[in-house]
Amino acid sequence: MATMVEAKVQARRRQEAIAEEMVALSHRIHAFPELGFQEKQAAQWISETLEAGGFSVERDIAGMPTAFEATLGTGELVLAVCAEYDALPDIGHACGHNIIASAAVTAALSLAPLVDELGITLKVMGTPAEEGGGGKILMLNAGVFDDVHAAMMVHPSPREDVQMRALAVSHLQIEYLGKTAHASAAPEKGINAGDALSIAQVAIALLRQQLPENCQVHGITTNGGEAPNVIPGRTEAHYYIRSSTLASLEEVRPKIERCFEAGAVGTGAELRVTELSPPYSEFVTDQAMAEFYKNNAEALGRVFLPIDETAKPMGGSTDMANVSLRLPAIHPMLGIDCGDSVNHQPEFAAHCAEPSADKALLEGGLAMAWTIIDMAKDDMTRERLLSRLA
Repeated sequence: MATMVEAKVQARRRQEAIAEEMVALSHRIHAFPELGFQEKQAAQWISETLEAGGFSVERDIAGMPTAFEATLGTGELVLAVCAEYDALPDIGHACGHNIIASAAVTAALSLAPLVDELGITLKVMGTPAEEGGGGKILMLNAGVFDDVHAAMMVHPSPREDVQMRALAVSHLQIEYLGKTAHASAAPEKGINAGDALSIAQVAIALLRQQLPENCQVHGITTNGGEAPNVIPGRTEAHYYIRSSTLASLEEVRPKIERCFEAGAVGTGAELRVTELSPPYSEFVTDQAMAEFYKNNAEALGRVFLPIDETAKPMGGSTDMANVSLRLPAIHPMLGIDCGDSVNHQPEFAAHCAEPSADKALLEGGLAMAWTIIDMAKDDMTRERLLSRLA
């Protein structure tokens, strides 16, 4: 049996051998951005790379053609690395999911020669539609994670952080149905769905003063009407409601929904509210796993700066948070050189295929591989994880 140090040396040698291929995979995904549930090429490229590395891949799982589960080994301890690969509309991989996917593959292939010796079953979960579709939640509900003892992933960011302080979020489609009419000749014959949405937006803006800390409401209008001289008969908007936890989200959401109802009451339009995905939860970081990861990342030269306790909490949400409520999980943030840009900006997307991002994905992947070695070889951690599903 190799010692922990020897196992980590083997994993590093393997990572160095595949580094060029992993960077090429990241750049390939980056150059061909695909929206959530449409990531056919990315899912295929990742699956084929894992198959070539000895993994068996089950495709089209949990009712999603672009979801997959890759498996290697038969050990009793089942550990998963999650890959994301969906892009954002118009701005491509502005959240760096190409890095996430390639880092996951890097971790998996770096560990491939060691899984039997470590006594683990290693899985790579291909999880579609993180950007609002909730692919991981759909996989959770379908039982894909039922036999998994712990899961992890890494995510690019302007700064290094050992944990993701995510907000819970509901994703809503708002639709008002009114009645079209000539806006000049016969406006009285119409029911203005555009005014309904305007009333709701004003009501939400006024409500913000009374919203609790860390509660956010933001959205876009996706259909504002047909023409300036036509009373809008239909309008549509997509809105996100965020709060610190699922529990607090459930408390504040009715207040926001009443704002949308006000638009319908004030104009006579019909309101339809549709859930675009299951709600995302707050993230519960497994501290023991996070400590392993931090030590390994620092050993590779990653630097975690102190976080001011009074600083604004990290924004954003992730469906990996729902995984963290079900099983031990971590979601460290990988700092990349991105100038003044931040996630979800086109400038950030450009930086996600530059040398700093390439270095981050290789080091993040290896740090995850080393963390899995720690988890497999540390008796206390192994026993704790195995006892979950005993």
